[in-house]
Order: sequence, then structure tokens, then C-alpha cells
Amino acid sequence: MKFTDDQIADIGEEIIGVLKTVYDPEIPVDIYELGLIYDVQISEEADVKIIMTLTTPNCPVAETLPQEVKDKVKEVENVNDVDLELTFEPSWNKDMMSEEAKFELGML
Repeated sequence: MKFTDDQIADIGEEIIGVLKTVYDPEIPVDIYELGLIYDVQISEEADVKIIMTLTTPNCPVAETLPQEVKDKVKEVENVNDVDLELTFEPSWNKDMMSEEAKFELGML
């Protein structure tokens, strides 16, 4: 089944909503606002590819956090399949956080 651009946009918004429910255990801010999600691509068939990073390569949740993201995004209505790529290029830094995240952490 092929989805329209509008349907894909709706799926994308739902995915972002779900990503905002996943938290880095060491920082009380969700992974989306932290800037850990580099890219979300959605095909016409609603196959989703997520490119994300972690705050550090030896992050204690390196095994579980990507799986949690994958599992939660798979639950979004109409999502067909989820491919998650973990990358450390470019490596994450505090400049990638949203204004909201910086405010919550007292950095503004």
C-alpha cells in the first residue's frame, strides 16, 4: 500500500511524538530535544529509517536505547518496518540540543 504525502507527514508527526517519550537515562530530556535523532526517513510504503546517535559511544544504554526507539516507532499506526542506524558521525555535542532542552538543563 502506498501512502500519500499528507499521510506520510502525519506518520512523521506521530513518530516524532513517540520519540519525545524516549529519554536518555542520564539527562532528564527526551532524545528528540537532545538532538540524538539525526534523521527520520519514511518511504511511500511507510518503511521508516531512523539515523540516531548516543551522547557517547560507551553510553550505558547503547544496547537498549536504540531497541527501545525501534520498538516504540514500530507501534505507530501504519508504520510498516523500522530500520535503525546508529552512527557517531558527526559525534553529538551540546549545540545539537533544542532551545527547550538547553533551558530545561539550565544552560540558557
